[in-house]
Amino acid sequence: MKQIENKSNCRINKVEVTTDTLTGRGGMALFVRYIERVGIFALLLNSFGYIRRSKKGASILNIFKQVLCFLYDGTSRHLTYFDELKKDEGYAAIIESKPEEMVSSHQVKRFFKMFSWLCGGIFRKILKEMFIWRLRIEKPEVINLMLDTMVMDNDEAEKRHGVQPTYKDEKGFQPLHLVWKNKIVDAIFRGGKKHGNHGKTVIRMVTDMANLIRKEYSATVPIILRIDSAFLDEENLGAFDRLNILFIVSGKMYSSVKEYIGAQRGTWARYDNGHQEWDYVEFGYRCESWKKFYRAIYTRPYYEGEQRLLDFARPDNIILTNIGINERVLSGCSESIRREITKPEAIISSHHQRGADELPHRGIKDFGFEELPFKRFMANSALYYCMVIAFFLFETFKEDVLAEVMPRRQKRD
Repeated sequence: MKQIENKSNCRINKVEVTTDTLTGRGGMALFVRYIERVGIFALLLNSFGYIRRSKKGASILNIFKQVLCFLYDGTSRHLTYFDELKKDEGYAAIIESKPEEMVSSHQVKRFFKMFSWLCGGIFRKILKEMFIWRLRIEKPEVINLMLDTMVMDNDEAEKRHGVQPTYKDEKGFQPLHLVWKNKIVDAIFRGGKKHGNHGKTVIRMVTDMANLIRKEYSATVPIILRIDSAFLDEENLGAFDRLNILFIVSGKMYSSVKEYIGAQRGTWARYDNGHQEWDYVEFGYRCESWKKFYRAIYTRPYYEGEQRLLDFARPDNIILTNIGINERVLSGCSESIRREITKPEAIISSHHQRGADELPHRGIKDFGFEELPFKRFMANSALYYCMVIAFFLFETFKEDVLAEVMPRRQKRD
């Protein structure tokens, strides 16, 4: 740009509050151009182009684009906001659409009501393709996944199909999520009464994802799965072990474990992450009815002096894992990676990341909304999956476009 030589004679003589939004929708044009370049519209059109029954009206591609932009914008969480956007020619220009192409709230509602029970599986395939896309870009040497449920509170909404009491004593939905690096890479939308370990869902989800990673990305990359005690089940752990997946799961404080730990005196070691210290001890563990032992690490915070906590307030943990037991998983790794992964300190550090793993649940609720607008389950399911896809793209947009402007924070143990 040519430098301006003459200085302006204008001076600031007053500072007041303005009602103008100076930064509103400032990044919308960049986001629209980004999602066009990454190919998400081609995926959506190839997957759902069949639901358009007539050439009249808005195209499937155009509706998907406006829904993703609506979610990214975040100005309103009500579908009636589409009626306001339809009249806004400036917004249409920002998202690179013609004014006559803008859809109304009634068109959006009719669009989501066209989805059938098959749509969940199709949306999941799209999420998995997006996951493989990111793996091929970032090329991680170790893939850390987290499995957990997320409660979507719909207690105050009108009656919705699938809204049922959850473990949090509120009515809502409870989808099952598989998370990788702040992104939901696989999800199953479910009713509220479906607890985390319902049926064979967990094993099927993890099996499909492990097979996909080894087929489309790498046959030897170590996969580490972090889960909480809600999924502590012999069948689950056995299935993960047979899949050659390394798991780290929170155990349960049974009385036999407490008795064993109480008898340990000089076998404790110490782990320091730079902010807090923990004493830990290793041993073999299995429940009474289990057929196989797993590696267990019992941790408790280190206190200086005589400070102690009552038993009910003690932040002690027991960690179960097959790391160091299933050698097949690490057979294709370098010696340095093998040594690092099998260290007890590395296992404890990975387990402590469980808190950070749940941040995407809070993030997607802030990004989108919990109370879904439709009475039919499948319409809500389709909108939920659109929200998950938009959130995924929002995270990759920050990584690919805004990394220098908004540096991502480093996780702490």
